[in-house]
Amino acid sequence: MTALVAAERGIGETALVDALPEFVVVVFAAVTHLADPWFLFGLLAVGYWFASDRFAAAPRRAGATAIAAVTCAYAATALGKAWFAVPRPPGAVGPADVPTWLPGLLSAWYEAQVLSDGFGFPSGHATGGAAAYLALALVYDRAGTARKRLAAAVAVAVAVAASRVVIEVHYLVDVLAGLAVGSGVVIGALWLAGDPRIRRSGRRYDSRGATAALDPTLPFLLAAVVSTGALAVAVAGGHTGEVVEAGIGIATGAGGAIGWRFVDGDEPAVPVRIAVPALAVTGALWVGAYALAGTLAVTLAATTAAVVAVVALPALPERIEGLSGTRD
Repeated sequence: MTALVAAERGIGETALVDALPEFVVVVFAAVTHLADPWFLFGLLAVGYWFASDRFAAAPRRAGATAIAAVTCAYAATALGKAWFAVPRPPGAVGPADVPTWLPGLLSAWYEAQVLSDGFGFPSGHATGGAAAYLALALVYDRAGTARKRLAAAVAVAVAVAASRVVIEVHYLVDVLAGLAVGSGVVIGALWLAGDPRIRRSGRRYDSRGATAALDPTLPFLLAAVVSTGALAVAVAGGHTGEVVEAGIGIATGAGGAIGWRFVDGDEPAVPVRIAVPALAVTGALWVGAYALAGTLAVTLAATTAAVVAVVALPALPERIEGLSGTRD
């Protein structure tokens, strides 16, 4: 498998990166946070919960489909890493060359950014970033013009991909593959979700109502299926880290599909009074899922519960009001 993608994949980019000023590398270490999984899923959840019809004809359907598309992208990443099982650049192993002018707290942060374990192909940050920002640009089709949305999505995705090379945790080929995979997965996920802009690409139509046709169920289920494949490959290869990531992918895909069953798709934005405690609960479940990564069953249960809660939340206010009305 590793013969398909060489362990030494560099084409001279490391020498160019080593010539960059230290402050440039520090800036890119910060830029890479724009595609951290916690940041992307937090951003997607905020859009899903709070977006109004100024952003999409059906903001709940749009937001859930974006989450499903990114879940598919991470599933593809888990499969790719387990399948090719090739290492990251030597610089990712350490020791880290921390700039002496950084204060202590920032030094610890910087070291955490430029050191990374696990496999290197494709880049998870590049894949997730491309998928998330492209999905947001496509589903929230009332936010500005299509050209501006796509330009912004490309700019952020490329900046994140470049950051992974600059901080030397990936080779250039890793992030290029990630950009391609993330973009392709989004198109496929939107097709599965029933996006008329993709299913009828050769016909003219009024795109303002495109998101009203979206159903994220199939993309969520696809993510679970691909993650199951990643789990099988990881177990066969004895790749413990990828086993956990694939398990989380299965739980996220299944949890999303289950959570969507509680939602009609035309709910209003989630009230802040409900979103804040829900965020605390789901955040605790996510932290618990990763903290207990050594116990796969617990990780799967916690992740599934968190995703079900996130996706089903827009239906909660109406159900609470219904219960209150029944008691009155």
